Amino acid sequence: MSDYIVRATALDGKLRAFACITTELVRELSNRHGCLALASAALGRTATMGAMMGVMLKGNETVTLQVRGDGPLGKIIVTADADAKVRGYIENPLVELPPKEGGAYADVEKLDVGAGVGDGYLFVIKDLGMKEPYTGSVPLHNGEIAEDFVYYFAQSEQTPSALSLGVLVDKDQTVKAAGGFLIQLLPGVSDEDIDYLEQQLSSFPHITSLLVQGTTPEDILKRLLPGEINFLETYPVTFTCDCTRDRFARGLLSLGAAEIRSILEEDKGAELVCHFCNEKYNFGEAELEELLRMAENR
Repeated sequence: MSDYIVRATALDGKLRAFACITTELVRELSNRHGCLALASAALGRTATMGAMMGVMLKGNETVTLQVRGDGPLGKIIVTADADAKVRGYIENPLVELPPKEGGAYADVEKLDVGAGVGDGYLFVIKDLGMKEPYTGSVPLHNGEIAEDFVYYFAQSEQTPSALSLGVLVDKDQTVKAAGGFLIQLLPGVSDEDIDYLEQQLSSFPHITSLLVQGTTPEDILKRLLPGEINFLETYPVTFTCDCTRDRFARGLLSLGAAEIRSILEEDKGAELVCHFCNEKYNFGEAELEELLRMAENR
């Protein structure tokens, strides 16, 4: 099943929901950054959240999610746009920690993501095409990512939400399944409907156990939501990085003539690596000399 998000409403528009499969996206991120299971889970959950928050935007708007904890995984940064094009990275992809008590290795529910992330803050930065981006932040609730975003929606956007994010990693470190769902209650939802939703959520299987069985995002929402569901749009989810050689050349040029000259004298070349996709850009001596001439003539 290819990666995609479905957007829906229920209860005459008083409830909005998103559900997605992001297995290929998370597998791509894991492979590009050489993630072990714990990092795959943490980065994959954040990327899945980014994809769903991205499709809430319009046009050229983007959202950047930053999970900045003091745990061994370091910072996690994900960006997404309104077309569910996502990129991201994790600072320390090779971290291993013991599973939670009673858990087996690589059991999606037992990977101790919270310990890997630690204490810190969650930042949500939305570039809406205004003069300054909107930035919201909350303390990390427990570092498990899903609960942290539920806390963010409640505190920063005053929107009660139910959220599940899952990444299933095999013992060989490959990503087997990933996805999530987000349900948000809007004004006017009745207590009866809230009780129904809470009951459904309390006994709902972990999302990756459904995805590996071939359950679709649409079927997940059908099992969860009360009443008639209005499926609105679907969006393909893709890994996309906008880095280019020209952008890195401009970055070198911005260092100024003295720094470029120093790189030339000491290293005779430069290798620059994109954090988001791990693509390497090599600039040889001749290219650096041309950039130096450009910098000197500014």
